[in-house]
Amino acid sequence: MEELNIVQDPQEKKQEPLRRPDWLKIRLNTNQNFTELKELMRGNHLHTVCEEARCPNIFECWANRTATFMILGSVCTRACRFCAVTSGLPTELDWEEPKRVAESVESMGLQHVVVTSVARDDLRDGGAAIFAETIRAIREKSLRCSVEVLIPDFQGDWGALKIVMDARPDILNHNIETVRRLSDKVRSKAKYDRTLELLRQAKNMQPEIPTKSSIMVGVGETFGEVLQTMDDLRAADVDILTIGQYLQPTKQHLNVQRFWTPEEFAALKEEGMKRGFKHVESGPLVRSSYHAHEQVQQAESHV
Repeated sequence: MEELNIVQDPQEKKQEPLRRPDWLKIRLNTNQNFTELKELMRGNHLHTVCEEARCPNIFECWANRTATFMILGSVCTRACRFCAVTSGLPTELDWEEPKRVAESVESMGLQHVVVTSVARDDLRDGGAAIFAETIRAIREKSLRCSVEVLIPDFQGDWGALKIVMDARPDILNHNIETVRRLSDKVRSKAKYDRTLELLRQAKNMQPEIPTKSSIMVGVGETFGEVLQTMDDLRAADVDILTIGQYLQPTKQHLNVQRFWTPEEFAALKEEGMKRGFKHVESGPLVRSSYHAHEQVQQAESHV
């Protein structure tokens, strides 16, 4: 496998890492549920974004028997400067993977599951068919389980998006990640306007399916720019928004420019709700799939 190198600006290398504030301390909880879930994933040869992206909430979520499955392998064709997932040229395409995910969801007795993937720009449909098959497989095994998918942009192929939407996920999630000014710096190959158009297209295809997106802060954006991104997402009729603090996964990734305070996250939530989102999850450790089931319930109660 050929890995892609993440190139960092010389000025960023000289910056001393910012010290994490107290509100970003993570509570470790490796109880029986955590251990059992880890064994289940390994036994079924499955990947989770919880592990691959070094999510700070893995201990809490796994202790509560919730996880975000990552399909289409563990190697991403893109090298985004905020993301810890391995980048390179993938070789894995496993059509048995949807079945194994569905069996794991059934074993865990989940009521809500999030399925995401690496970007697979090497595939004609970007992996859309496997997403759709995974949704169907979960539904066959677990009738009462709602399915949320966090998809890549499929390089703007709306036919691929339609394959996913036709499988009728309960939530369609695609992350904008950052503000317009920083998008090209932070994300690899992804485009700010393409993300907005994907979310708009998804809503046009299936108006009744809620859409969702996520913003991370701490990479150099301003408060006003975050508000503008909210406005852009609402113009695309996005229903659910999550906002969290960027944490540098390795020294090779983007430096944290600022740690936003809990009070600022509370202010962002208030601004988001004013703009008409059905639910806003905003906090230092919030990630796109953090408390996903609760997000759906809150959004439904808002209708």
